[in-house]
Amino acid sequence: MTDKEAIIELYRQENQAMVDKDIVKLNEILSPSMQLQHMTGYMQPKLEWIDQIQNGEMKYFSSIEENIKEIVIEGNSASLIGQNKVMASVWGSQVATWPLQMKMEFAKSNGKWTIANQIASTY
Repeated sequence: MTDKEAIIELYRQENQAMVDKDIVKLNEILSPSMQLQHMTGYMQPKLEWIDQIQNGEMKYFSSIEENIKEIVIEGNSASLIGQNKVMASVWGSQVATWPLQMKMEFAKSNGKWTIANQIASTY
């Protein structure tokens, strides 16, 4: 698998793991220091995000991929922008479908890529 394929696969694995509440998979593919910047600007640490998925504060019902673009790979760092239609209920909100854009950064260590940081917005 090429680096580009591995990065795209990580993006897809994360989206599926969010819907499946697959905490083990999320913990595996997210780097320990990963942070997710929400549309509100809130910088959420990895373990807090995983905990909120597990306890239902963040409920993801579906994620339909629409576009992956701007893939950049430079040595052991990479980034991409992914766009998905995500049906979710976040922090007690009503269920809604969001045109969610994720700018993702990846890091490669010991031959393995992980998701290092994420910035959420809409498109």
